[in-house]
Amino acid sequence: MKEKILNPISGWVMITIAVLLPFSSLLYHNIIFWIVLGITVLLFLSGFKIVYPNMAKGMVLFGKYSGTIKSDGFYWVNPFYLSKDISLKANNFDSERMKVNDKRGNPIQISIILVWKVKDTFAALFEVDQLHPFVKIQADAAVRKLANQFAYDHVDDHDEVTLRSSNNEVNDTLEKELQDRLNIAGIEVLEARIGYLAYAPEIAAAMLKRQQAEAIVSARYKIVEGAVGMVEGALKSLEEKGIANFDDKEKSRIVSNLMVVLCSDKETSPVIEMNS
Repeated sequence: MKEKILNPISGWVMITIAVLLPFSSLLYHNIIFWIVLGITVLLFLSGFKIVYPNMAKGMVLFGKYSGTIKSDGFYWVNPFYLSKDISLKANNFDSERMKVNDKRGNPIQISIILVWKVKDTFAALFEVDQLHPFVKIQADAAVRKLANQFAYDHVDDHDEVTLRSSNNEVNDTLEKELQDRLNIAGIEVLEARIGYLAYAPEIAAAMLKRQQAEAIVSARYKIVEGAVGMVEGALKSLEEKGIANFDDKEKSRIVSNLMVVLCSDKETSPVIEMNS
């Protein structure tokens, strides 16, 4: 079964009838009629329902689902309907930090932030036992699967999709996984993203040293690459402008000195040679 939208009668119309109904007892002076009329009025009054904004009421008649009222307002329905309230508001879920293994087997800590709301009221009311615990358990399962699909960070392949660097791809994968899991409960996933990500404490120090070493190597590579271009441009410019001409030995010496100056992480002290 799927969700059915119920369009009930306006409560303002029926309350007018409910007010006028007791006056019919003036036409009959029969106690049995009055008793029947009183029971009828009580049943009639029990059919009034108020639906608040972003709320819905699922209607059940003798164990059979009859439909859902989604429009807010004041209504009258069959007095024998049993109603079940359900919220259509957006819900935030911040999962607990879980210790799981990534694709390479490294222990990491991860949590997610999930924004969801009920889309199919029939599924949310009757397909799962308790909605919020169901969302929590399915979110934990999706987090574990996500961590096993991706590595925390890349090692050699810098184009690899990882939890730390590929936010869009990882979040899209997480949203799809959660939506597939929560469809059975009639839930629409509005947003899902990683809220916390870190190595587990027992390997955090070692991994931090590795990341620092990678950063230093990458920075040095860029520095050397830039220094080579600067030295090449300096020699070419000096020769083109006729300022100086160098033989191979002099070029080697100049290149060596310039590379030391440009690549050193400390200040250099120039030495001036004087030919007497």
